Amino acid sequence: MILILLGPPGAGKGTQAKLLASQYGIPHISTGDMFRDHIARGTDLGQRVQELMAGGNLVPDEITNGMVKDRLGRTDVGPGCILDGYPRTVPQAEYLDRLLRSMGRAVNRVLSYVIAEEAVVERISGRRSCPQCGAVFHITQSPPRVPDRCDRDGAVLVQRPDDASEKVRTRLNEYHAKTEPLVRYYRERGVLADIAALAPQDEVLAATRRLLGR
Repeated sequence: MILILLGPPGAGKGTQAKLLASQYGIPHISTGDMFRDHIARGTDLGQRVQELMAGGNLVPDEITNGMVKDRLGRTDVGPGCILDGYPRTVPQAEYLDRLLRSMGRAVNRVLSYVIAEEAVVERISGRRSCPQCGAVFHITQSPPRVPDRCDRDGAVLVQRPDDASEKVRTRLNEYHAKTEPLVRYYRERGVLADIAALAPQDEVLAATRRLLGR
């Protein structure tokens, strides 16, 4: 089973991908993991990614697609995989289709995790983390026992710069422009299903499993 997860930042794709990978015994593949793997192994692609990221530049499709080709060629992907964060654009999706056809495979299912924009902003901007132990809280959904203090070590909690509401809205605008067209792309191919992402994660997982029929 080749499964793709789509959805805006804060929709919970990463959490669901890890849960589904554990349930079905297939690897969870994300672009971030691929980048870190190639950098750690010192591959040519990894060195190019490291140089680009150090200069604050985006990684071009040529490199990202090359990493995907390398990853999908490994033996652990035989039973299938869960792609999270790739494809990010229609050209990447078209490349993936060609790549899978050359392997005698195809995308089996695409899950689009649907959540209102304001709910995303509230979910992400409400996060607070401990600068000492890394524990993460949410001001309404999972607040600390003492306001603004870590339950573990009492340190003052902070908001990551990327979690500020204006930064979240910028990321959402980028998602709408570049990634949201994939919803139509896969819907037209008859492989896309919508999942309500605002429910608790166990309910989202149960709904996902029902749609997959597993």
